[in-house]
Amino acid sequence: MPRKVIITCAVTGAIHTPSMSPHLPVTPDEIAGAAIGAAEAGAAIIHLHARDPQTGRPDQSPDAFAAFLPRIKQSTEAVVNLTSGGAPHMQIRERIQPSLTFKPEVASLNMGSMNFGLFPMLDRFKEFKHPWERQHLEGSRDLIFRNTFADIEYALNEMAGNGTRFEFECYDTGHLYNLAHFLDRGLVQPPLFVQTVFGILGGIGPHPEDVMHMKRTADRLFGDAYRWSVLGAGRNQLPIAAMAAAMGANVRVGLEDSLWIGPGKLAESNADQVRKARQIIEGLGLEIASPKEAREILSLKGGDKVSF
Repeated sequence: MPRKVIITCAVTGAIHTPSMSPHLPVTPDEIAGAAIGAAEAGAAIIHLHARDPQTGRPDQSPDAFAAFLPRIKQSTEAVVNLTSGGAPHMQIRERIQPSLTFKPEVASLNMGSMNFGLFPMLDRFKEFKHPWERQHLEGSRDLIFRNTFADIEYALNEMAGNGTRFEFECYDTGHLYNLAHFLDRGLVQPPLFVQTVFGILGGIGPHPEDVMHMKRTADRLFGDAYRWSVLGAGRNQLPIAAMAAAMGANVRVGLEDSLWIGPGKLAESNADQVRKARQIIEGLGLEIASPKEAREILSLKGGDKVSF
């Protein structure tokens, strides 16, 4: 039987700002519509952030998520994955509040502290609607995205009773070793859903050798106890999806990770990127996983056991 590939779509994130693209979802209606459209296009998992509907600034309050979660659940069978990354300037207690409140099937969890350089985008984007946008990018020159061992352990312990599993976001090889540490201690359980991230300034690069190195390291550390997924930032999104899908990976796309659908061409929707990823996967003779199949592959608790 053809291998099933899980497509995750991260619909808005906290990296890009509203002035960068008119297609970036900001309001609850836009986020819900983007999530539903991505699911209809073939995404089995929807990764969600929230934003202030007036300014587009990242908002990690449970109330912000409550404005769109019920509609998404009522309109699609897709797995809902809530961010615990929030935005790089937020502390871990703030970042996990939506997951504590809504008990999703999946929550993201960043596996190490890092520089998180967004300021190169100032070379491309010059005009901004809201004062926070330029500050958000410029401030990343002197920002450490904090994910200490204590932070990670705190998040794991706080969410331990919810039945929530994790998308472990690993931006470099050291993050894989951090995850192995928590596996050795019994604080995480397989199958591990490992999202390797390429092309963020401060993390591992997007070269094919970098992709191979992360896979080799994860294979050595986790063997058959993990499920691999890849995320390529910016223009690296689809090339890395194609390369890694051929090597056995699941893939993540969405406007959180890239605003583009091709050279110099903005994606008009998250669904557009999902359809592109689906074309690549099916062109390789593989099949996309349904939400039901994704739940089986990742051993998830089921959409009837969330609190939204």
